[in-house]
This record gives sequence, structure tokens and C-alpha cells, in this order.
Amino acid sequence: MKRLYFFFLITLLLITNTTLIAQENNYVKVGIEVLRDQNFKALAGKRVGLVTNPTGVDIHFTSTIDILHQAPNVNLTAIYGPEHGARGDTDAGAHVNSYIDPITGLNVYSLYGKTRKPTPEMLSNIDVIVYDIQDIGVRSYTFISTLGLVMEAAAENNKEVIVLDRPNPLGGKKIEGNIVEPGFFSFVSQFPIPYIYGLTVGELAYMMNYEGWLKGKKQCKLKVIPMKGWNRNMRFQDTGRPWVPSSPHIPNVATAELYPATGIIGELEASFIGIGYTLPFDVFAAEWIDGLKYAAAMNALKLEGVYFRQITFTPYYKDKKGVKLHGVQVYIIDFDKVRLSEIQFHALAVLKKLYPTKNLFQGKENRYSMFDKVCGSDQIRLKFTQNFSFEDIKAYWRKDETTFLKKASGYMMYR
Repeated sequence: MKRLYFFFLITLLLITNTTLIAQENNYVKVGIEVLRDQNFKALAGKRVGLVTNPTGVDIHFTSTIDILHQAPNVNLTAIYGPEHGARGDTDAGAHVNSYIDPITGLNVYSLYGKTRKPTPEMLSNIDVIVYDIQDIGVRSYTFISTLGLVMEAAAENNKEVIVLDRPNPLGGKKIEGNIVEPGFFSFVSQFPIPYIYGLTVGELAYMMNYEGWLKGKKQCKLKVIPMKGWNRNMRFQDTGRPWVPSSPHIPNVATAELYPATGIIGELEASFIGIGYTLPFDVFAAEWIDGLKYAAAMNALKLEGVYFRQITFTPYYKDKKGVKLHGVQVYIIDFDKVRLSEIQFHALAVLKKLYPTKNLFQGKENRYSMFDKVCGSDQIRLKFTQNFSFEDIKAYWRKDETTFLKKASGYMMYR
């Protein structure tokens, strides 16, 4: 009996071991893991600065900060914190402070406060600045703006930039929206790219550098450590990797996919899209909406790849805390077919038909500037609010997609 038990235990351990090994090899390797496999060759003999946040981790959730700090042949000398901070201890939109990292003892310089572009002093004790952040593939998310400013500073101060590539959770084929126009460039729309740009952060870095988008059309010395195992058809769920919240209101990958479907409206009224409840970027709701009618009207549009379900909830925080809201929850049912960014314009159009006296733009004039910056133009707002019809902006919203895809294809590292 003891022998049988021993045999069973050994067999169980072997199966478990085999499963773990299979899992270990059944995921997309991101840049930090590829760099480690190369024994950090690209960093040899250099003083290293690191721009990262909590998403900069390996498959075992070890922070890139700690990986580089503990590597015997890497000289990590500085850390830089984007929005939310290098270790994720700052709320959305709040200024990040500079401080001493308690684990490594290194200076953590803020890139989301009074200073958003590294100063010469911040770069004085580094030779190369490494960037490792999981993005969500949408122009208005601020991390790619930080990357661009880091590259500008590197070009101006003769420093090298190494981007550790990570998956675009929207895949590599979705491109939606007009490119940013003169007068509307900002930290939420810093480059002439569509709202959904269909590139990994490494591919985008190459495009920024060699299309002359950096200040003064300068170029930095740039290297991208590519992923292994990723292709353009992959959603994040296909990568075999766990999702680490990329910001407080992007807790999971499903939310990352819905962010471009609702986020622009959030510039007018954040509570309308679920900020303040457990479903951020997941709903369209207000106290005066009949959810059943709204869901029926939205589904009657027969938009490809999306379905709307009636929902009622009470926010826990923000301006509508304690107020019962009614509306619809958004379900993506065919990711390949859905036009994510256009959902919110249809939602606004239907709302106006159902409730002619209600207008989310009314009384929000102080938000127009941010709305326009996120859209990359004031023409979207001006054309749309004439009749509250998506057809009035459809051609404008889509006008740059084919041209951008043609230009971007030259920078694509994955097929």
C-alpha cells in the first residue's frame, strides 16, 4: 500500500511538473523576458534608467525594476514614474512625486507632474533609458506620450532608448479614427495617429522616431527588444499572460477592450460610462434613462459585433455616488467585426432620439477642449452635434485609416 501511494505521489508530481513546464512555454514572451534570455547583452557596460509601472513584470509577476536591479551584470541607476507611478501608488490624473524607491534605494523621477519630459539632470547618471509598460493601443492613453517625451529627451541629450515590447491588447489589425490635426495635439493626443492605432508600443516607437514626430524632427538612438510568439491576430487573451491593471480603471483586459468604445464620452461625463462603479468603461447609464428601451433601440441598430443589455446600478463613488442609474451594458460578441470607437457615437445618437431634451454636451462647455483633444479635432464634435447622427461624422472619423495603415505597415515587426 505504501509502495502504491509512493508511486501515485511520484506520478502526480511528474504530471504537475510537466503541466507547469507546458504552461511555462505556452505564452508570449515579452521584451523583458527576451532581454533576460539574452543575458541583458543590450545593457552591458551601461548605466541604465528605467521607465515602468506595475505592468512591467515577467510571467511570474516580478517587476522589471527588481529584475534589472538584481541582475549582476546590469547597472540600474535611476527609475522614472509615468502616470500612476513606477510602482502604481498614485491615482488617475494625480501628480506623481519624485522619491527614493524603498526597495532599490534609487531615485524615482516623476514624469507626470510639473515635469513630463526628463530633464538633463534626470538623465545625467544614465547612458540608456529602458521603457517597459503595458499599453492598451489607444491614442489618449498617456503612456505613449511619456514614451515620446523620453525619446525626445534622449535625442537631445545623446542617450539611447531601448523599448521592451509588449502586446497590443486590441491586437495588431484594428485601426480606427482620424489622425490628430494641428491645434489639437496634447498629452492625450501627442502624435498624428488614429484613435486606435494597431501597433505594439515598440512598433509605434520606431514610427515616432523615423517619421520625424519628435520635437525638431530629431531621432534618438533606438532599439526595440521584440516579443517572441506574438502575432497581429492575437488578443491579449491569446497570449497566455495574466493581465496586470494598467491603471486604476482598467482592472482587466475586457475593460481595456471597452475603453475605446466608451472613453471619449467620459470626457463629458465620467459617471455615464461607469466610472464610480465596478464596471468602468462598460456601460452607458444615467438616472433618467429607461434601460429596456435604450437596450432595444441600441440593438435595433444591428451594429456588428456588439450587444447591449439593460442594467441598473448605484455608483459607490464620484459625482453620482448613491444615485440609482439605468442604462445598458456593452458586450463585445465578435471582436474582429466590431468598430469599437464608433459605439459611443451611436449611443449618443440613440440617446438624443429617445430623450430629445437631454444632451450630454449641454452645460459641459468646459469639457469641450478635452473632448476635442481626445478626438484629435473639433470637427467630430461640431459635425456630430448638428443632428446627433453618426452618419454625419462617419466619413471624417474613418478618412485617415487606410493611409495610416499603409504608412504604419513599414514599421510592423510582427505578421
